[in-house]
Parts: sequence; C-alpha cells; structure tokens
Amino acid sequence: MPERTPGKLWPAYAGLVLTPLFWAGNAVVARSVVDTIPPVSLAFWRWCVAFAILLPFALPGIRRQWPVIVQHRGSMLALAAFSVGAFNTLLYLSAVTTTALNITLVNSTIPIMVALLSWLILGDRTRPLQAAGIALALVGMLVIVGQGSLETFARLAFQPGDLIMVAAVFSWGLFSVLLRRQSVPLEPLTFLAVQVGLGILVILPFYLVDLLLFSGGFQLTSKVIPPLLYVAVFPGILAYAFWNNGVHRVGPPKAAVFMYLTPVYGALLAGVFLGERLSLFHLTGGLLILIGLVLTTRPAGLRSRK
Repeated sequence: MPERTPGKLWPAYAGLVLTPLFWAGNAVVARSVVDTIPPVSLAFWRWCVAFAILLPFALPGIRRQWPVIVQHRGSMLALAAFSVGAFNTLLYLSAVTTTALNITLVNSTIPIMVALLSWLILGDRTRPLQAAGIALALVGMLVIVGQGSLETFARLAFQPGDLIMVAAVFSWGLFSVLLRRQSVPLEPLTFLAVQVGLGILVILPFYLVDLLLFSGGFQLTSKVIPPLLYVAVFPGILAYAFWNNGVHRVGPPKAAVFMYLTPVYGALLAGVFLGERLSLFHLTGGLLILIGLVLTTRPAGLRSRK
C-alpha cells in the first residue's frame, strides 16, 4: 500500500495530539469526584450523556446504514465492549486500590501493547526508526513518571488495582488493533454513536449490580454536572472520534505512541489547576517524547534520493 502524503494526514495527527490532552483532563476530573461519584456509575452515566448528545446528529445515519450495522453487529459489539465498555470502567475501578502514579505508569505501556498485538494479529512490522521513536518516547514518559529519579520506581508498591490497569491496557490495545482489522464500513458519526450505544449495554448489568449491592449510586447536584459533561464530551465523544480516525488513517502502532503525551499534559494540567510547579524532569521528558513522536510518525518514503 503506498504511503499517504503528510499533508493528507495532518488532521489525523492533530486529533491524536488532542486525544491524550482530553484523557489527562479525564484523570484530573475523575480524581476530583472520586468521593462523589462511584467508578462504575461515572463510567455508565458518562456514556449515557455522550449518547444523548450524539444521537440527534447520528440518527439519520443510523437509519440509513442500519443494514450495515446489523451485518457487522458482532464486530461492533466486540469493539464497543473493549473500548467504551471496558477501558475507562477498569481505569476508574483501578483508582480505588492503587495510586495515580501506578495508573500512569501502567497506562503508558499502551503503545507497547498495541505494537505487540498489531504484530501478533495484523502481522505489522515496526521499522527501526519507529522502534527508536517508541523507545525514546518511553524513556521520556519514565522520566516524567519517575520525576527524574530511579528511586521513585524502587518505592513503587503494586496493588490489586495495578492488575486491573493491566487488563484495561490490554483491552484498549485489542480494541485499537481490531478497529483496523474489522474495518466496519460506517460513517464516522454513525460508527461512534453505535459504539457508544452498545458500550452502554455492556456496562449496564455491572452498573445495576454495583448500584443495588455496593455503591448505591450518587446524587445529581450542581457540583457533579460540569465534570460529568466534561468526561462525556471531551475524553468521551471527541477523544474517541479522534482516536478512531487516527487508527484508520495512520495505523494502530503510530496512533498509540501519542499516548506518551498523557504525562506531559498531566503535568501541565496539574500546574494550572492544582498549583504544581513544572520541573526540569517535566521539560526533559516532554522533549524526549516529542522527538520520539517525530521519529515514529515520519513517513517511510521520506528518504534522500540520489
């Protein structure tokens, strides 16, 4: 397959740059409501709000492409289960029994998981330049997560939530690879709306069990509406739309490397909203991640000609 020209790919790359920003904001918001909204409730109602926003715009496409949806219902259900259904629900649950640092560390292995699953399932090969970019971005992420000190990792104590995060990372990696392999021929808005709707059905039984037997839900007050809207619109609708497009346009391995930007954005958001100062390790790690992104996303055809 011929390499697409960079000019045609810039919208996909722009969306992939914004996706980890929205996800970093998702983590900040989730931490702020951890004592107000139970994890499963947050995951369920987040997607219900997102679906309510999407449906009026997507309904004409759903009606028009209903035969295609029915034909690919198995693929759509699998994609929805691994993404909307599992990933964020598991992430929210992991926060109950592990630290934010451990979550960030495990979550940042998504590019490695996607590259591995792309090789196993799709037979994709990683070029040496891409491998170098992935490794460099990984080092940058570790610099930020470890705050520039190896002693930080020596003090890490793994909890049950870490295993839940490993499951979340595997789920997202599998979704990203299957998203390209299944290639359901739906319009982007229709695909996203169906994905969210099916994901809600996947979460529903777990939400009901949690509501009736464990958490008891939450009260809808003026304080929880803004964060609920944020997680529905930005890390929900926009991030998933940008990710779906990015995976289709540039492939799972390249798209996954942009996950390394999450700790960079997380440090910036913490500085703005939590008053934390940027340190040298933030700048060093961010620079390494950006260089890694450039190497990883560089088209194979851009070579000097004799």
